[in-house]
Amino acid sequence: MSAPLDFAGRVVLVSGGARGVGRGIAEKFLAAGADVVICGRNEPESPPRAGGRNAVFHPADVRDLEQVDALVAFTGERFGRLDVLVNNAGGAPYADAATASPRFSESILRLNLIAPLNLAQRANAAMQEQAEGGSIINIASVSGIRPSPGTAAYGAAKAGLLSLTQTLAVEWAPKVRVNAVTAGMIQTEQSHLHYGDAEGLAAVAATVPLGRMGLPEDVGDVCLFLASSLASYVSGANVLMHGGGEKPAFLAAARNVKRD
Repeated sequence: MSAPLDFAGRVVLVSGGARGVGRGIAEKFLAAGADVVICGRNEPESPPRAGGRNAVFHPADVRDLEQVDALVAFTGERFGRLDVLVNNAGGAPYADAATASPRFSESILRLNLIAPLNLAQRANAAMQEQAEGGSIINIASVSGIRPSPGTAAYGAAKAGLLSLTQTLAVEWAPKVRVNAVTAGMIQTEQSHLHYGDAEGLAAVAATVPLGRMGLPEDVGDVCLFLASSLASYVSGANVLMHGGGEKPAFLAAARNVKRD
């Protein structure tokens, strides 16, 4: 590459790249010159676009192994290589752990842990055949490193994804580097489903030390770094991208105590 963050001639696959965080990641790689493939169950009306080019969509439910195989094969046939995989597809609706059905919990684990493993395995097979190897980036969550009330299975899956990242970084070295990005609260087009209206979003943002929620492009910037030669000695790492974390609850509690 002519510059560390110049991805011209490189091929990037972003699962769930049609909207939200995935879209922000895809647009960052497009702007950096990469050819980008995104996947999802439904084709977006407007695919990610930057640098005068669009991402290429291929339909795939990453929970289905045959569709994962077809996705990786399509990428190789279309562009002849695969340099970067960003395992972004995931998520979970609210569910109380005491009443969530086993079937529901298994589906969340399948989407957020088993699917990334399967996709990474297939991508690794392609990358190992390339002289330059490749880079795999798993998008994790602060739900995996702190309590995750209302999304217990999701938090457990993301914790597992962090463990998986470390293991794969050892098994697949030196050809393939594997890292994780642990994202905090990210403001997307669906943030209102979790945090409420504008007032609710502002209140949530005020709890973050940096004074704002993250944006999809913030995650994209970290992914660009991890996939670039600037991170050539970074593997098995977990980059915390959460605006400084969460302020300890006891600080607010202590301030609210009335003293004589």
